[in-house]
Amino acid sequence: EVQLQASGGGLVQTGGSLRLSCTTSGFTFDDYAIGWFRQAPGKEREGVSCISRYDGSIYYSSSVKGRFTISSDNTKKTFYLQMNSLNPADTALYYCTAHPTCEWAVVPKLRPAHLGRGTLVTVSS
Repeated sequence: EVQLQASGGGLVQTGGSLRLSCTTSGFTFDDYAIGWFRQAPGKEREGVSCISRYDGSIYYSSSVKGRFTISSDNTKKTFYLQMNSLNPADTALYYCTAHPTCEWAVVPKLRPAHLGRGTLVTVSS
């Protein structure tokens, strides 16, 4: 059974930092693009970041580039999202995903093959 478990969300003040983690099991970790998307109430899903297994490239949405960093520990089958300089616009449920490609990050209606339950990030002003 494929499982992805996100953790690390919480309440933080503007300018603060959080590190999200996603532990995975049940699939060949190295074969899947891994990443994060977020969804705020009443808003469309936004692909935040993704690591492509095809060429190792990393995607960041323009709204987080320079502030967020995605990383992966393949030995632990776990990946992370370091979020710095947070602001209220970053408030959302964050989901970790695994999919053959990073296409879902730029095609909002494309559902990733695997995703975990969200972890809530709330940034206060």
